[in-house]
Amino acid sequence: MASAGWEEACREIRGACGHPRRLGLLLAPTSPAERQQIRAAYRASFGEDLAAALRGNPLAAGSGQEDELRKLLYLWALEPAERDAVVAREAVEGGATVAGYRALVEVFTRRKQDQLFFTKQAYLARFRRNLDQDMVTEPSHPYQRLLVALAASRKSHHDEPSHHIAKCDARRLHDTKNAGAGSVVDEAVILEMFSKRSIPQLRLAFCSYKHIYGHDYTKASRPINCIMASLLNDSVLRLSCNNVCLLQRSMQCAATDKRLVTRAILGSDDVGIDEIRSAFKSCYGRNLADFIRESLPQSDYRDFLVAVARGSAAS
Repeated sequence: MASAGWEEACREIRGACGHPRRLGLLLAPTSPAERQQIRAAYRASFGEDLAAALRGNPLAAGSGQEDELRKLLYLWALEPAERDAVVAREAVEGGATVAGYRALVEVFTRRKQDQLFFTKQAYLARFRRNLDQDMVTEPSHPYQRLLVALAASRKSHHDEPSHHIAKCDARRLHDTKNAGAGSVVDEAVILEMFSKRSIPQLRLAFCSYKHIYGHDYTKASRPINCIMASLLNDSVLRLSCNNVCLLQRSMQCAATDKRLVTRAILGSDDVGIDEIRSAFKSCYGRNLADFIRESLPQSDYRDFLVAVARGSAAS
């Protein structure tokens, strides 16, 4: 869509508001900057927020597929900080669940310190609540302890990652894992590391562990207790993987987690869908659009993601 055509694009979008599939095809080829320009033009033309228009009436009855696509389009229209705030709020309201934990871990591991600041500001503005406080519940749950530690790690985000510290942390993890000291010590070491190291530093530590010992930390011989092991696996995966890896893993599960697929695609705003597509081809030798089409059941939701994966070629 050319910049001179925003008004026409807005009229098309407004006319398609009752047809999620048509909306998806109109919006799929747009870049993050274009979506925000269209959003501004839409408000100027019709006095309504485009994101709210895309979301529609949440109380209106619609098919499951239509509601699913509308939710995706709503998130697609938001700025990254707003989107993270909405995802975080849904996770918090859902209680201490694995799905909610994963979503919150992604928010804290994917964003830089300045981006997290804007996410928390958006959360406060939209929900009149403090995100850090909302993550603290009683009684304490292992999910919460890891999240609070990750939230504390932001204090070190401006530090330059150190290879020396990463190697020391990797050896400490290995020594603790193989000392037979018990799961409580394992958990204490992990929580201490998560709270004192920046996200880039943590990524480097787990990368160093694999380089030194020849396998991922989560593949070590003596697992910690089942709950913490599961949580740690999720955390390390999200610390170790980029959106390309997460997208590939999310669609190779026996039961595809559409929320994870959605967040991986939406996260392409960070680097651009063209780069995501190129990296996916380089890593897996597959065309991203074809992979999505083969991995998800036929639906308007899938067709939208396929169109997004095609990038500018979809326009």
